[in-house]
Parts: sequence; structure tokens; C-alpha cells
Amino acid sequence: MKFSKQFSLYESEATGFLKSLKTANPKLEQSQRDGRALLWDKTPVDLETQKNNLESRVPQQAYVYQNKG
Repeated sequence: MKFSKQFSLYESEATGFLKSLKTANPKLEQSQRDGRALLWDKTPVDLETQKNNLESRVPQQAYVYQNKG
């Protein structure tokens, strides 16, 4: 979808802010990627390990502070 020349020159306040922030702090983008990798990018778990983890779980009672008996 092509925009007219008038709209192609438009830059929102948010876009201008982000551009100025990135020029003021050039390491910002790399630190964002490092943070994302730390929290979200996990190594894949093989199926055998996942199966063993699920089988070794102990069922928890509904109210954990209540004694059986």
C-alpha cells in the first residue's frame, strides 16, 4: 500500500522518541536483546527428559496446610 508524499514524511512522537533514545544510547538495542535472551530464549528440552519430569511429579493435595489423618 503506497502512501502519498505527505504521509511518508510523517513521524509520530513515539517514533521520534525511540529514535532519539537509540541515538543517545547506542547499546540499548543489544541490552534489550540480552534481556530477552535471558528471560525467554530457552534451550529445547528433549522428549525423554520431559517425560521423566512429568512422571516423577508427586500429586499435591488441594489444601497443602491441612494434615492427612
